[in-house]
Amino acid sequence: MSMMGLLFIAASATGAAPQAAIDPATRAALEATCFDYVDGQLEGDAERVARSLHPDLAKRRVLGDTPDERLGLRRMSKEELVELTKQGALKTPKDQWNRSCTVLDVAGNASAVRAETPWFVDFFHMGKFGDRWVIVNALWYSKPR
Repeated sequence: MSMMGLLFIAASATGAAPQAAIDPATRAALEATCFDYVDGQLEGDAERVARSLHPDLAKRRVLGDTPDERLGLRRMSKEELVELTKQGALKTPKDQWNRSCTVLDVAGNASAVRAETPWFVDFFHMGKFGDRWVIVNALWYSKPR
């Protein structure tokens, strides 16, 4: 095996915490926050979505280079996201809900979680405040419809 192959294996072994290493209660709490957010959007329940978000949420989507910006991002605040939910932007009949929330890693009071629906993929950074996990940052990808 090449030196690069050995380095790749060594780096992989020290990467994210294996799924089994995450405390089951912590995993359940993170998944509950994720599903509150996703299900709230699909239901059009703005209050449910708002409860899952940090007041200073940073939600972004990669646009790439635009005429106005190099490395362009679509930026949304908590308020914008809650308003879009109120408008029913992603409201979906329950029989069409195909969604998942996967806890990727946890380190103390910080975590990474992946949410997916037929319309989008979100990568969340969640923070634990007291006994509560909330979404602090979200980078999302809009799937082609």
